[in-house]
Amino acid sequence: MDIQGTIAEAIIAELQRQAEIGEPGLTLDASEPGYLTVDGRIDLDALIMVIEGALAGGP
Repeated sequence: MDIQGTIAEAIIAELQRQAEIGEPGLTLDASEPGYLTVDGRIDLDALIMVIEGALAGGP
């Protein structure tokens, strides 16, 4: 997988995690390949950490 795919997967996984733990009003729709519809509040610090980890090759 290329770096773009790795980053995309990390972003989607983190946003899904935030939606599942009940981040107020966060909903996702990833039904269309290559697109993600996001509505609601995002924990930006957590998202940044996940992206940094993906770039560094972390879990």
